[in-house]
Amino acid sequence: MTENIEVFKQNHIRIVIGGKVLHVDPFQVENASHDADVILITHDHYDHFSVKDIEKVAKTGTVMVVPENMAGKAEAARSLVDQIITVRPGEAYALNGIEFETVPAYNIGKPFHPKSAGWVGYIFKDGDTRIYVAGDTDATEEAANVKCDVALVPVGGTYTMNAKQAAELVNTIKPKVAIPVHYGGIVGSAKDGEKFASMLENVKCEIKIQN
Repeated sequence: MTENIEVFKQNHIRIVIGGKVLHVDPFQVENASHDADVILITHDHYDHFSVKDIEKVAKTGTVMVVPENMAGKAEAARSLVDQIITVRPGEAYALNGIEFETVPAYNIGKPFHPKSAGWVGYIFKDGDTRIYVAGDTDATEEAANVKCDVALVPVGGTYTMNAKQAAELVNTIKPKVAIPVHYGGIVGSAKDGEKFASMLENVKCEIKIQN
């Protein structure tokens, strides 16, 4: 169910669906792959929207998806991609054979990711499997109502949920598999993934991040 998912630094996630390669938030890319059919950005912070890393995964024909309020900032990568598409939270899309939904991603009681910014997480459909990439978020009402089979959630704290909060969210939405992300680099430590895993209830945890 998760063999098509790779996790790298921060929220950089590579997913292959129907032969199409998706990169979410490429950051600190070590080996230029130039294999992205679609690049999806959750928000405009430097560790999620990095032009130099987009350049490393983009190829001829790559489409980039960004939240609507990033339309202006996304122009910095215009020369690297074939097309830029903007999205809004809480909507469904189909792009090059890939079906996905957007979920609001924001902080509760912290100023770093305001709900008003319209930033997003993504739910991808891979056949009958739903893969949720939460983005930089807290355990919001919208996140708690997500229906998915695989959940990739931030656990590093400070700017997002910490391990305990992320585990509580996952125990609420009950995916088959949970994968912790966004820790061990800029925020959090390698132990956050282990702490997250220890608090899951009847949910399999897979540690994939490359710390």
